Order: sequence, then C-alpha cells, then structure tokens
Amino acid sequence: MVFLFIILAFAMIMLGGLVGLKFRDRSHLLLGASAGIILGMVSFELIPESLELAESAGIEHWIPMMGFVIGFFLIHVLERTILMHHAHEDEYASHTHPHMGKAQSAAIIGHAFFDGLAIGLSFLVSDAVGISVALAVLAHDFCDGLNTVSFMVRHGNSKKQTVLFLVATAVAPLLGGVLSMVVHVPDVILPVVLGWFAGVLLYIAAADVLPEAHAKHSGWKTIAMTAVGVIVSFLIIMTIGH
Repeated sequence: MVFLFIILAFAMIMLGGLVGLKFRDRSHLLLGASAGIILGMVSFELIPESLELAESAGIEHWIPMMGFVIGFFLIHVLERTILMHHAHEDEYASHTHPHMGKAQSAAIIGHAFFDGLAIGLSFLVSDAVGISVALAVLAHDFCDGLNTVSFMVRHGNSKKQTVLFLVATAVAPLLGGVLSMVVHVPDVILPVVLGWFAGVLLYIAAADVLPEAHAKHSGWKTIAMTAVGVIVSFLIIMTIGH
C-alpha cells in the first residue's frame, strides 16, 4: 500500500505541474479543497493519533505536541529564509534570477522527499494513520507541483529546465518512501514524528495552499471548497477508523 500512495504522490505532483504550465488560472478551487483536506486530516486523525500513541508508549502528551510546534515553526523558518527570499529581491529589481527559481524548487524537492518518508513511516503506526497521512500529502503535492513550475517560470528558467525540476520533485517522494522501508523507528519516537508532521502539514495548509488558492480568485466558491475538503476528510477518517 505504501508503494501505491507514493506513486500517487508522483502523479499528483506531475498533475500540479501540468496545471501550472497550462491551466493555472483554474486551479483555485482544487487548492481550496486541498487545504480543507489537510486541515481535516491534521485535526481529526494525526493529532489525536499522536496523543494516543504517546499514551500507549508511556510518554507525556506534551511531547508529541512539542513535535507539532517544532514542525510548524521549522517549516515557517525554512520558508521565510529560502522560499520567500525572492520577495525582497523583487522589491528592488525587475530582472529575473534563474538560480533563485532553482533554489526555491530544490527546497520543494527536499520537502517532497520527506513527504514520501512520512507516508512510509505512518503506515508503521496503522493502516488508518498511513492512509490519513498519505491523503494529506497527496492534497498538497498538487500545490508542490504547481509551485515548482511557478518558481521556475517566474525567474526566467527555460521550459526544459522547468520540466526537469518538476520530474525531480515528483520522484523525490518515491525515494523517501523507499527509505522508510529500511529505516527502523522505535515506538517511542513515532508519536513525536506524527506530531511533527501534523505541524508541518498545518503550516502548509494555512500559509501556502490557502493563500495560493485565494491569490487571484478569492471568493465564496474557494471557501466553500475548503469546507468541502474538511468534510470529505472527516468522512474518510470516520470510514477507515483508527
């Protein structure tokens, strides 16, 4: 099942990149729904499951929640120092910087690798948790593909280079998923990992996916799609159980 989801992750990133190249103006509704799915999976599955695992492992509840805070804060710091660095340059110069687009896309590639790793590790907890994490990852993988193309094109990289970086982003979760199959994670660490990834996902939904969804088409339709995403994730979690 891990292989199935990491292959789907590959497909979602490629789909996001295709939309970025061809149909970017119509992507806001999908992004709104994606943010809702991530929010639902974090709230209804990942955080509760991390607390249950902590209790089973005999550790305090604040430990996985500390992982949650660290995950949220770490991805915020990385984004502000790497992904958002181009904003300062754009204030003072109108020319493009192809190397900056590549640096930003490389950061997404690293993030996608850890997505694949997280999918594999989450299945060590249970199939229900694994499916929940995988669905949350798939929801924002579309945005990863979209942003990879956006960063490359915005900074004047060629179409060939853009496609190469898009493929690299799509392959990254495959490599992460394979690594998860050979890495041993002690039971006491799993709730912390789950909490950490919940923090990362929540930040991505709130600071990346939702702003992207509302960037050019902010309106009630996008908000409604976010609500639909939350409801869908809740129904999925209630169906698959813990």
